[in-house]
Amino acid sequence: MNSNNKHERTDINLPVIKMVRYRLDIGGKHQVTPEELKKVLVEESGVDKNNINNINIHGDYTLLELPDEMPQDIFLHLKSVEVKQHKLDIRRVKTRTKKRGNNYRRRGKKPDNGGSGQTGGA
Repeated sequence: MNSNNKHERTDINLPVIKMVRYRLDIGGKHQVTPEELKKVLVEESGVDKNNINNINIHGDYTLLELPDEMPQDIFLHLKSVEVKQHKLDIRRVKTRTKKRGNNYRRRGKKPDNGGSGQTGGA
């Protein structure tokens, strides 16, 4: 059989949902799991669980992506929702628009002077 059989999906023209990065004021130190966060977000906002993406739990905060079309009243409600006695205090994360140029140096690295390698002296 060839790869063009009748079981192959051709209706993959689903609309692309623009996602936005958010920060929650709850994280690993609060012993929260991605499953708990998804459950609360689905129950409190009505968002489809498949539209909660890239959950990254850090020490005292979590980053995740939600659909951009979230209504303002739901966003404000989520700010006050509590998980394990901690408010989510959801905030939109600003995206970086500038890329670091070639002149960017990490802290602590010394610039290369392009010198002859001599350290001075007689």
